[in-house]
Amino acid sequence: MTGTHGGGVGLLLLVPPVLFWGYLAAALRQCDPGRAGWSHWRTASFGAGAALLAVALLLPAHDLVGHMWQHLLVGMLAPLGLVLGAPGTLALRSVTPRTGRAALRLLRRPAVTVASHPVTGLLLTAGGLYLLHLTPLYRVTLTHPGLHPALLLHFLVSGYVFTWSIAGPDPGPHRPGVPVRLVVLGLSVAAHATLAQLMYAGLVDAAAPAAQLRTAATLMYYVGDLAEILLALALLATWRPEPRRNSPTPVRPDRRRVGAVRA
Repeated sequence: MTGTHGGGVGLLLLVPPVLFWGYLAAALRQCDPGRAGWSHWRTASFGAGAALLAVALLLPAHDLVGHMWQHLLVGMLAPLGLVLGAPGTLALRSVTPRTGRAALRLLRRPAVTVASHPVTGLLLTAGGLYLLHLTPLYRVTLTHPGLHPALLLHFLVSGYVFTWSIAGPDPGPHRPGVPVRLVVLGLSVAAHATLAQLMYAGLVDAAAPAAQLRTAATLMYYVGDLAEILLALALLATWRPEPRRNSPTPVRPDRRRVGAVRA
């Protein structure tokens, strides 16, 4: 893919450092006196995600193998680091309470709930890959390099949405339970594996030699599996059991009676 680092992609190269320095500035402000501080692990995770994103944007993507590395880094591995950095929580702790309440009200809107559902994330990520490789769309990106930045942006946004919907620690709309999310993650694994097999067999519209097809398919199969295993581990690490609905609620004393007794 020619012209990878020109035009729009050149502008995208500014995204990782801007994201990280903005995150780091907000995290350092949490260390001011009177504040609770911020997790170093969260900062390291977000920094790792930003670094993977920068590496992906610097990679030459003039063939299918380079394109596959970019997809895996931008769409799967970098979003995992960014999401586990909990940037939404950090942002809420950095703004005024009024702004934070307004943001939380926005997150509860039905449109946001639908957009952040795990099935929506699956359709955006896996569906986008099938559309790219089973239609002439990939060939079009080869002849129109200006479309490549838009493709990378889709990888990043869809990967972030899917990763957050499965294991995001940030507040947001109510998500399905862990069993549902694990099923959706399993469907994602199957979708990637199936597309990798189709690519290995040369049944995709990729305009690439057979050796490139096999290498790209192998990367999708094994590195994609690794990314999804890490996502499953992140889900288990961030999962918190919901309180039982039938558990007895503590009885609060009646303030009026307490006042009467004291009187």
